[in-house]
Amino acid sequence: MSYVETFAPHLPYLRRFARALTGDQSSGDTYVRTALTALAAGDIDVSGDLSPKNALFQMFLSIWNSTGAQLEGRESQDSSSPEGRVHRLTPRSRQAFLLNALEGMSATDIGQVMQSSESEAQALIAEAEADIEKELRTNVLIIEDEPFIAADIEGLVTELGHSVDAIAATQTEAVKAANNKKPGLVLADVQLADGSSGIDAVADILGEYDVPVIFITAFPERLLTGDKPEPAYLISKPFQSNNVKAAISQALFFHGDK
Repeated sequence: MSYVETFAPHLPYLRRFARALTGDQSSGDTYVRTALTALAAGDIDVSGDLSPKNALFQMFLSIWNSTGAQLEGRESQDSSSPEGRVHRLTPRSRQAFLLNALEGMSATDIGQVMQSSESEAQALIAEAEADIEKELRTNVLIIEDEPFIAADIEGLVTELGHSVDAIAATQTEAVKAANNKKPGLVLADVQLADGSSGIDAVADILGEYDVPVIFITAFPERLLTGDKPEPAYLISKPFQSNNVKAAISQALFFHGDK
């Protein structure tokens, strides 16, 4: 199988990653073209021991790192934008964070791509998330009717340095809490105490405010219908603490201007 056939399905993802890494579409595409030219000319080796996507990303990063690449346009980045926040991360933690948050790679995959160990990849992701958490501390509205689950979520939120403004058990309580103080983040269940809907509560809130939302629910099928825009962040119950923490970091990071 040719290089074109092997790597073509993964090129859109590499371009996406390169654009995020450089902070500029033109620069990102230029680096991808440089890497592909080197590959076609036989100037760089591609690992045959990795999956095609991991091998392609590993090859790209080896070129990126070996050229001492400078992040074009770094000074012009809006510091409140996701792109600006990416550029304030240290180089290797930036790479690990984007591979994880943007490309959905596991620590094992990231270790392969970055030619490091899985534990180092995990440490780099944790470093990036810690930097993000310090910068993006915000006030949170929790929409959850089960007191013990609400308490668990509140603990995770405060552990990350955020504050909880209110815990609402019904649609009416949620909308009232949001109207009292605009939340910086909403964590919502789907089925609420009085039979009302967390989906409707979120729709009401989003009608007034632009705010990132994470659904944490035992009924994900109610959100994954394909009939309307589906949530970017959806966590199934019972949830893992690390999954919730990662989703909070990513939702705040990629939401854009606050």
